[in-house]
Amino acid sequence: MTGHNLCSSSAGDPSRDLWRSGRNIALRALAEYDLEWNRIELIGLSDNFTFRVETAAAGSFLLRIHGDRFSREEILSELEWTRYLNQTAGFVVPQGLASSSGGYILETGSEERRLAWATVMHWVEGAPVEGNLPDDLIFRMGEMLAGMHVASTPFVPSAGFTRPVWGADSFELEWSKLEAHHAVMVTEEQWKLYQAAAAKIRADLEAMQPDASSYGLIHGDLHSGNIVFDQGQPRAIDFGRCGYGYFLYDMAAALLELSPGQRGSLIQGYRSVRELEPDYERKLECFFVMIMIGNYSHHISNPDEIPGLREEQPYALAYLREYLQGERFLFSRIEPYVIE
Repeated sequence: MTGHNLCSSSAGDPSRDLWRSGRNIALRALAEYDLEWNRIELIGLSDNFTFRVETAAAGSFLLRIHGDRFSREEILSELEWTRYLNQTAGFVVPQGLASSSGGYILETGSEERRLAWATVMHWVEGAPVEGNLPDDLIFRMGEMLAGMHVASTPFVPSAGFTRPVWGADSFELEWSKLEAHHAVMVTEEQWKLYQAAAAKIRADLEAMQPDASSYGLIHGDLHSGNIVFDQGQPRAIDFGRCGYGYFLYDMAAALLELSPGQRGSLIQGYRSVRELEPDYERKLECFFVMIMIGNYSHHISNPDEIPGLREEQPYALAYLREYLQGERFLFSRIEPYVIE
């Protein structure tokens, strides 16, 4: 049902043509849903266009126009996983909304191949915490993360279920991109630390043996930007990277932005729900460095990100040094690497 207010937000102003294309696709997609909407707002543009759709009677919804990163089958599998987490495991997570014809994914009809599919999901109420997260909320994040890993074990996917795998092969793709662009971020001498760390990551991954207690479906990107809090309870959002991987990989993504003390709070929350393997810390540090490298790979082709990436290098290189020396570093304050 057509509404009356469609606007862009401060999240970013895409080019006029791209914004017009996304707006038109959003309006066509919403016509397929039985929603009396009164406002639609662009909230993000990265791999997907994302819009918040507000209604007077049914609350808010998230409309996504998907890029070409994932196929139709992968998008439907994401919705299958979040539906299971909500309806079977009891988590408040985004769930797909069926269109008037009963489907959960729409073909947009766009001439732009990378804007081929659209989905609508129920909005998860809550808000991010501004500033530093208090320890009690970080503890609850750990509880939530462990709960989702527990829920992964009994999940039986449908025959067509397909999601990406986050492991050795995905790391090689990330590494190839970083290798091609690394000169804008580090010197050749500093790059040798990255090369040595990558070799150690490959060896560490090769030595790991996945089993039901350590490996399964994971969120894949559970940093603070993908968690909102409602009355003090964390709720995970944006399952666009959910897939198969080690549970410790999932935890490392959450630890990356936390201080050493805060990391301990998250571990405590996790262990209050689910036990960790005896040598978890060594493996967790491998995934910590692996995700750090993956994040740099993701951002390094964006010129606007380069100054920030350079500023982080004294700390990034320090982590690489500790990892290569076999020192435990997650719960200790480390001194920045001196760049001469």
